Amino acid sequence: MERTGPPTRMTGLLAAFSAALLAVGGLAATAPGASAADAELARNGTFEAGLTGWNCTGGSGAVVGSPVHGGTSALKATPAGSDNATCSQTATVKPDSTYTLSAWVQGSYVYLGAEGTGTTDVSTWTPSAGTWQKLTTTFRTGASTTSVKVYTHGWYGTPAYYADDLSLVGPGGDPVTLPAVPAGLKAGTPTSSSVPLSWTAAAGATGYNVYRGGTKVLSATGTSATVTGLAASTAYSFQVTATNEAGESAKSAAVSATTTAGGGGGGGSELPAHALVGYLHSSFANGSGYTRMSDVPDSWDVIDLAFGEPTSVTSGDIRFSLCPVAECPNVESVAEFKAAIKAKQAAGKKVLISIGGQNGQVQLATTAARDTFVSSVSKIIDEYGLDGLDIDFEGHSLSLNTGDTDFRSPTTPVVVNLISAVKTLKAKYGAKFVLTMAPETFFVQLGYQYYGSGPWGGQDPRAGAYLPVIHALRDDLTLLHVQDYNSGSIMGLDNQYHSMGGADFHIAMTDMLLTGFPVAGDQTKVFPGLRPDQVAIGLPASTQAGNGHTSPADVTKALNCLTKKTDCGSYATHGTWSGLRGLMTWSINWDRFNNGEFSKNFDAYFGG
Repeated sequence: MERTGPPTRMTGLLAAFSAALLAVGGLAATAPGASAADAELARNGTFEAGLTGWNCTGGSGAVVGSPVHGGTSALKATPAGSDNATCSQTATVKPDSTYTLSAWVQGSYVYLGAEGTGTTDVSTWTPSAGTWQKLTTTFRTGASTTSVKVYTHGWYGTPAYYADDLSLVGPGGDPVTLPAVPAGLKAGTPTSSSVPLSWTAAAGATGYNVYRGGTKVLSATGTSATVTGLAASTAYSFQVTATNEAGESAKSAAVSATTTAGGGGGGGSELPAHALVGYLHSSFANGSGYTRMSDVPDSWDVIDLAFGEPTSVTSGDIRFSLCPVAECPNVESVAEFKAAIKAKQAAGKKVLISIGGQNGQVQLATTAARDTFVSSVSKIIDEYGLDGLDIDFEGHSLSLNTGDTDFRSPTTPVVVNLISAVKTLKAKYGAKFVLTMAPETFFVQLGYQYYGSGPWGGQDPRAGAYLPVIHALRDDLTLLHVQDYNSGSIMGLDNQYHSMGGADFHIAMTDMLLTGFPVAGDQTKVFPGLRPDQVAIGLPASTQAGNGHTSPADVTKALNCLTKKTDCGSYATHGTWSGLRGLMTWSINWDRFNNGEFSKNFDAYFGG
């Protein structure tokens, strides 16, 4: 959340990954001559059939008629943001065999390579090909390798590259057969809206489909998944199938599980079924103007006071005061402010203190800072008679120490101490305590690709750093409303990059929260999906409020897709969540400045 103009915190964050992820390809190898048993294994390597057989990340690939090396078509792929425009396909090969991979390329920093060889993966590249240049490399498959992925890609921040006449020559692999039926399907401990499942790996499988009551509800690449969006106190039957290039196996034996009774989630039961959350600029003013608490429109169900800020980054000592008269001439008195809070609460509204924001960096690096945080936040809650706490830690507040690689058991002090502090506050105030969080996508959904500094170091240690906090507090969490704005492009569960500003971004980002995802691609470390009533979508209220403003029409499309599975566009959700809690916005002030466009659209959609 920001005080003045749209912030640019994401600038440079994704760039920090470049040094860690750069893998310089080897020099082009001299290709041996093909033998009589060799065959062309690349599908549509000439791109004469468009992109058939190819998968290009982030929609980066297209087929063009010029320039071409041969025929009438070639590939054009354009890097954008954190996407290096990888175009790939999987080819069937034989174990213990030698293959030659080649392609004609044009552009700066063009790569050609093969992964999953079972021996040493290979790549070759050119830093500058003003005209068509041939790249060639060879590799040998491992003793049990039956498929490899071949790819081309460019590099971050460079123009489009071109590729044509890609060839993979070597012994053809055996025909792929259907995988075996998965065995050992088990249901873990259900919640009121989800059931975790696990099963034994099936021979020949490259993926799995999960069925609920005979209907496919999600896909997985590993041997576990969590089905979410379920009704409380309801019995369900599940099956799983295995998939590969040849198709899908028969369904496994069914397993049954019954969800628990509803409730939980820290004060969530007292919110309306569909809630509107907004931040109120209480301690400062900006171009949107100051809004008195008594003038907050009735549409807002949760009002977050922005902001409580620390006396220093590491003190843990949080302070809150109303905007100074010199900055906000129409500010009410403290007594009037407190009376207006009571009036809002009497009308069923929740008023929270939001800690952090763009300027309020909070690092609870010591237990002393943790304890000071608890006492100082408690003082604010008690003084103003508030309903709970919103955690809006941004910037460098949360990052993971090197070697802290499992979100389920964090070791970094600033993370561990924050979790402990919030649990203490929850225990102090009881079941009605409202707890919300407003992280940026960089700290949550980016964790699907990158977590902390990574297994080899060098990544931005803030990547995914909110995940251990959310996970540890999920039973106390009322609402998670990730900021779907001021964000770089983020990879969704479809392994495509999505950019802010349209319905697709909100659909993909919210689907990740409700479905769950493997952290940093590790299928043994899956972040479980949250309940729909714990999730709201965070958006800017106007174009002035932040980058990534979404039109009311696209907000409606996102809600339709997530709650009704209509208006979904190109992204396929993993469920339908009619119980999605609602929307959050920065901010109430900016919405009033924009004639209430955001809140009016919410009221019209949910009948407020």
